[in-house]
Amino acid sequence: MVAAPPRGTGRKPSQGRRRIEIAYIQDPARRMVTFSKRKKGLLKKASELSLLSGARVAAVVFSQAGRPFAFGSPSVDHVLRLCAGEDEEDGLGAGFGFHGDAIGAGYEREAVEETARRKEAAAARVDEEEARMSAVGKKVLRAAAGRFWWEADVEALGAEELGEFARALRRLRDNVRRRADKLPPAPAASQPTTPPPPMQ
Repeated sequence: MVAAPPRGTGRKPSQGRRRIEIAYIQDPARRMVTFSKRKKGLLKKASELSLLSGARVAAVVFSQAGRPFAFGSPSVDHVLRLCAGEDEEDGLGAGFGFHGDAIGAGYEREAVEETARRKEAAAARVDEEEARMSAVGKKVLRAAAGRFWWEADVEALGAEELGEFARALRRLRDNVRRRADKLPPAPAASQPTTPPPPMQ
């Protein structure tokens, strides 16, 4: 007897992480999905290596169609110029003998770390705003008590919810207005014709 998936999930159980054979994938759809996932992972690992160790990293991947995908810290061009020995004016060394111990490396590391901190802070703010909006939405739906959300009891809403509720109502009004403007005009109702008054 095969175990059924848990009720309510609507998904088949996952096969989890498995070791796969490293060989060319014949199916084009599977090959494209694998390329996309592994490319994302490779570029993420390059970013993490740069952030954690302060190393200058460049990773360039070309898809089967020839489209390039790249990550560079501080940039792909900068790292490639260092490898080619073209970036000696900043005192950072030349060619493949570059070790990254110069003053510029510390500045670049700080810039990368600051960018990572700003990204994490922005993600945290997005999560907070999503949670706040979810709470506002739930309160509005409770205030509607089985009616349409726009019929919510405004007396049950607080100041924060009222502001969001008013913005949602304006968006609804604007959407209805735009939709009504796109509709063809309704035929005029036939009105009884009365003769014009006699002229004197």
